[in-house]
Amino acid sequence: MSGPPRGDQAPAGGAMRSVADQRARVLDAVAPLPTTVLPLAEAHGLRLAQDMTAAIAVPTWDNSAMDGYAVRAGDIAAATHEHGITLRIVADLPAGSGDDPHLAPGEAARIMTGAVVPTAADAVVPLEQTDRDDPMAPLAETVTVYRAPGTGQHLRRAGEDLVAGDPVLAAGSLATGAALSALAATGHGTVRVHRRARVAVIATGSELVRPGEPLTRGLIPDSNSLLVAGLVREHGGEVVAVRHVDDDAAHLAEALRQVSQAPEPPDVVVLTGGVSEGAFDPVKQLFTGAGGVEFARVRMQPGKPQAFGRLGDAVLFGLPGNPVSAWVSFHVFVAPALAVMHGMPRERAAPPAVPGVAGADWGTPPGRDQYLPARISTRDDRVLVATPVAALGSKSHLVASLAQASGYAIVPAAVDHITRGDAVSIVRTSLETP
Repeated sequence: MSGPPRGDQAPAGGAMRSVADQRARVLDAVAPLPTTVLPLAEAHGLRLAQDMTAAIAVPTWDNSAMDGYAVRAGDIAAATHEHGITLRIVADLPAGSGDDPHLAPGEAARIMTGAVVPTAADAVVPLEQTDRDDPMAPLAETVTVYRAPGTGQHLRRAGEDLVAGDPVLAAGSLATGAALSALAATGHGTVRVHRRARVAVIATGSELVRPGEPLTRGLIPDSNSLLVAGLVREHGGEVVAVRHVDDDAAHLAEALRQVSQAPEPPDVVVLTGGVSEGAFDPVKQLFTGAGGVEFARVRMQPGKPQAFGRLGDAVLFGLPGNPVSAWVSFHVFVAPALAVMHGMPRERAAPPAVPGVAGADWGTPPGRDQYLPARISTRDDRVLVATPVAALGSKSHLVASLAQASGYAIVPAAVDHITRGDAVSIVRTSLETP
């Protein structure tokens, strides 16, 4: 990193709070939501509310790993390509068959992949190592084996993956497709999960109009509603309301009253805009001095002005109105809160920062930690690289470039400039690199 370290140059108006302190205050105020038992097919995207252990062994039965013939290995120990050994076929075993045919010396059973192996068999000979290599052919009376299998060859033993009682998933695990598959394979049909957080999104700003509507002088599209509602869904929440209000505290109060009195009221309310020092900021006007909501200046850029508190039984976030600020603030504060509410242990709720390097030169703000939306890539040596998605860096209005961000780089306040190749901390926000 180039340039000498510098001190914290916080502007006048009160000391700024660290990101860690603000996030701790948020996480202190939230708790896991109530749990419910759901069929596996309905639990995708939720988090487990209890540790899960295997109810059955995986595999449940000794079964065949190949299409072939179940045999007694000792009967064909001398088989070679030049001198095959012929066995009498006494059974045909497709996957799902419950038959357990007896195999006397010199006998075999045709068996398909996944079918339970006869108790008397101790190996499977693949079709291609016999003279009966067509799986669609009618069952023959005999099969000649040209290669001797070892005992246990091509068998999947019961319990070789897990046995009953083994741990499968820990409480707090995300119910992904693979996780639900594991639960089904280990004998479960339902799972106890934390319900989704119900979230209301309200964008404030008299300058905002619906996306696609004609713009007259001074008006801009409302991109924040789509941004925040989409992030809520991506982090497992249920969006129960999306509203826009102008810069009028009374109008905001009415919108909050309406969403709070819904049949299923929100657990979380996320506001964008109106939390700074402007003369018309409705969130500040409505909540200053009213109690329940605290306004803070956080030592980060973008995202310095933050509001957080309670609105009845719901937690309330007031995020800055500039879209990049809202995006950063959501990932840093709202996403960890949703994770805890959905059952993730608090110590794992904050997104992990990992070492990486800068993919370009960029400037940094004085006196605040920088949270720079970036395109995250991986070099040939597996080092992560963060490249700014906008040529102007982390300025909070650069929403059009935000779609290319797959994470963000964190630069400490003491650093005055970043040069390509400098070490930075990186947080991924997406598994997909644009």
